[in-house]
Amino acid sequence: MLNIALPKGRLGEKVYAMFEKAGFECPSIKENNRKLIFENEECGVRYFWAKPSDVAIYVARGAADVGVAGKDILLEYNPDIYELLDLKTGNCRMAVAAPKGFRDDPSRTLKVATKFSNIASNYYASMGREIDIIHLNGSIELAPILGLSDVIVDIVETGTTLKENNLEVFETIVPISARLIANKASFKFKSEQIERIVASIAEQMKEG
Repeated sequence: MLNIALPKGRLGEKVYAMFEKAGFECPSIKENNRKLIFENEECGVRYFWAKPSDVAIYVARGAADVGVAGKDILLEYNPDIYELLDLKTGNCRMAVAAPKGFRDDPSRTLKVATKFSNIASNYYASMGREIDIIHLNGSIELAPILGLSDVIVDIVETGTTLKENNLEVFETIVPISARLIANKASFKFKSEQIERIVASIAEQMKEG
């Protein structure tokens, strides 16, 4: 059995369609129920839905052979996995945003609110900028509005939430998209199945 971890939500459904097209279909996954694990013994495949930020953990620790995780998760947690393919979907960017008209004063420590502490630390370390990280888990946009931080580091898709809160993108750190990842041992022992998936999905992407 090839164990595949999919991120819950629209992205996971989109990605499942790619696996299905690659010959790893599992009709029961489309049934409207609360099951967490779906198998198709004929195809030798088992799927399960996971919180997007957890997929890389399941793969790194061998509970899943392959999975789909955002580049943001891979950069933040640096899991011990193989990154096989950029799926060119779930596109957004990791960016620094600040209130409109913000000017950075390099003479003082910059207060940065984020849920991506490692990405923010690495980014500012590469510039030699001294920062104070304020780790938050939700509604990061509130931090600069309430004076908790100077800037935020967060994922930006359309930028609508920023605009509505009088914030704007100040710098783009890195583009983000969904990646196909594999457990290192699985890639060795189940390479035939995994390479078949990679080849098929790469071909699907070429066809558009």
